[in-house]
Amino acid sequence: MNTDLAEKVVLITGASGGIGSAIVQKFAAESAKLALQYRRSHAQIDALRRVLNLSDSLTIQADLSKEAQVKRLFAKALSHFGRIDTLVANAGSWVTEDIPLHRMSLGQWRQTLDGVLTTTFLTVREFFRIVAKQKQGNAVLISSTAAVFGEAGHADYSAGKAAIAYGLTRTLKNELARLAPHTRDYCGGRINCICPGWTIVPRNKAKLRDARIIKKVIATMALPQIARPADIAHAAVFLSSDTLARHITGQTLTIAGGMEGRWLWQPYEVDPTLA
Repeated sequence: MNTDLAEKVVLITGASGGIGSAIVQKFAAESAKLALQYRRSHAQIDALRRVLNLSDSLTIQADLSKEAQVKRLFAKALSHFGRIDTLVANAGSWVTEDIPLHRMSLGQWRQTLDGVLTTTFLTVREFFRIVAKQKQGNAVLISSTAAVFGEAGHADYSAGKAAIAYGLTRTLKNELARLAPHTRDYCGGRINCICPGWTIVPRNKAKLRDARIIKKVIATMALPQIARPADIAHAAVFLSSDTLARHITGQTLTIAGGMEGRWLWQPYEVDPTLA
């Protein structure tokens, strides 16, 4: 099926991570022109370029929580390619340790929201300014099932991702459609969101070797299998295609095997006599 993404310019943030690198790979397979943002992993992003033979791609280091660096990121991409057709806002960070709200510091709360929500705000805002001049463009935001179901011990991350999946996505579909209006030959500016569930990436690969954790996770799924990064990447490509997804905007797609939530209690923690 033709995506019509060949020669389209796609800017992908967090391009060196597990999901990010899979997204890069799938857009490369569609012959898109790629601008790849990374924060620290220079060796990883260079290795990815070599493996995929991305000779026409552009790699740019930027801390997306810094307004000036976000502006520089988009200015470099625009100078190199002349336009940006699609933004995939994949970058994000969180504190991996479980910390309940009553023990969470204000510093952690602010740091996580900066790493999750502020980075997305600054990135999308800069892209929208370009779209306003081009009169064309679409975006895919990467959120998390933490936005849908919550995540005990990670209220900061859940709150930030929920703001992306619902408040931002549903509001910005209306703003983007005005910046890049529908015409006879153009579907109009679109923005959608993907919420991945448990996915096998380097950050959690060791954790997912624990059979007990796997059982707990897949027990909530209709399709009892952990997602692979390519599962998320395929959806990002689909939603970025003005041919395949021309009439889809403002939607939040959960990719988690039909997850309905998480176990709140382990069986051994429940006293059935009190039920």
